[in-house]
Amino acid sequence: MTMLLMRRTVQTAVRTKYCRSFSASQTHLNERKGLVLGVFEKEGEEGGLHLTEAAAGFDQNLSGKLSELLKISGPAFKKGKSRIFYGIDKDFPCVAVVGLGKTSAGVCGSENWDTSKENIRQAVSVGCQLLQDLEVNHVEVDGCGDAQSAAEGAALGLFHYDQLKSKKKTKVTTQLHGSSDSAGWQKGVMYADGQNLARLLMEAPANHITPTAFANTIEEKLALHAERVTINKRSQAWIEQQQMGAFLSVSKGSEEPPVFLELHYNGSPDSKQAPLLLVGKGITFDSGGISLKPSSSMDEMRADMGGAATVCAAIVTAAALKLPVNIIGLAPLCENMPSGKATKPGDVVTAKNGKTIQVDNTDAEGRLVLADALCYGHTFNPRAIVNVATLTGAMDVALGSAATGVFTNSDWLWQQLHKASVVTGDRVWRMPLFQHYTRQVTDSQLADLNNVGKYSRSGGACTAAAFLREFVTAPHWAHLDIAGVMSNKDEVPYLRKGMSGRPTRTLVEFAAGLAHSG
Repeated sequence: MTMLLMRRTVQTAVRTKYCRSFSASQTHLNERKGLVLGVFEKEGEEGGLHLTEAAAGFDQNLSGKLSELLKISGPAFKKGKSRIFYGIDKDFPCVAVVGLGKTSAGVCGSENWDTSKENIRQAVSVGCQLLQDLEVNHVEVDGCGDAQSAAEGAALGLFHYDQLKSKKKTKVTTQLHGSSDSAGWQKGVMYADGQNLARLLMEAPANHITPTAFANTIEEKLALHAERVTINKRSQAWIEQQQMGAFLSVSKGSEEPPVFLELHYNGSPDSKQAPLLLVGKGITFDSGGISLKPSSSMDEMRADMGGAATVCAAIVTAAALKLPVNIIGLAPLCENMPSGKATKPGDVVTAKNGKTIQVDNTDAEGRLVLADALCYGHTFNPRAIVNVATLTGAMDVALGSAATGVFTNSDWLWQQLHKASVVTGDRVWRMPLFQHYTRQVTDSQLADLNNVGKYSRSGGACTAAAFLREFVTAPHWAHLDIAGVMSNKDEVPYLRKGMSGRPTRTLVEFAAGLAHSG
């Protein structure tokens, strides 16, 4: 009886995300379902709305009540805005209606993404987060004409790292509402789960995700796909045997032993198909070594293994999707710490390919671990090499969080990566690999190479890429510097504040594109 009276009381109550007067504890919504529906702006009609197919069906079942409430509930319904209606349907005590923008939105050349897909991701995430805040634990989601994007928005928007907190956010399960595109929905869930795995690894504190713990976590995630996946967790003895002197020069300062994680996903029916090689920087904590970083924000360097996290998460996702492509993933994992054993500025080390490196800055360590991994990766004769790393602060200065910087020697590879990023909305932007930068890292006083550019900070992202190029002989190689996209404040609306897991979905879409193009 109490619930019946409450339903009547709130029958026509409307609350925006800025004004909600009913708490979850008052309405016992933890035992109820919620619904997210989308509406488009009607073209050529100020304030006009166009309901999605699912929203129109819901409205019809309510004899037009939803349309009526939308008309009287406030100002024009714009993209990304939302309203919650309480008690208008017996199956869904809470219904969140979200604005999807214009129906004519599509691929935008100036923005380098599909605006329609981004609008759906953003809107659905807003609706799901509102219902999660009300402690609704099961949400049905309107596919909004693109079930994959809707699923991505829901799963990415609901992710919140609270594993180590005693008070946790409500765990929300989601399902597709009013659409037959269950395959698209499931694909979107898997894409988002991949990015959320990377976020989980990046957000976790460094004393929880050590090199060994990282490798074990990935091994557990891939256990479901054992028939297609081979995992090798290489020890320090193996690394020494491979003469990876650059990698070892970084790991030697830490008490945590390094791990060279090697993943083989054999998805192609042709076992002899040349693999795609993904290489990820795996510094599980970066203090800077003897070239110690400032203490302010050093805690964020727990995510300096973002390259390894996104690469490994992409392979986990490829396995879940059963992509018909062969992929090899390499992740040199270690900490960069100061100690009596640590590499000192001015030391010279020898990489796997025999090149000597003068280490003038121990905080430019990512390029050292990647150098040896790239050399080793060439032994597999890959069709393409993509390495991913939170490599330089200069990349953040150049592009901020708008896009991942891509340095590549291959126009074909750039086109494949760019095409994938337009679909995912997790954008990439091409950067220069001029000889101008190569000369700045090959002019070294004591060795073949210097691990920092001749002119210090000038073009830092470019000189780092030029350094890596010295360890590449393959015709199709790309270096993705993800330092600028490592974390999210509020730039990407469907990601909460914290480590972003970018660009996992772009890597998956890129691999899928290679799989389907042969």
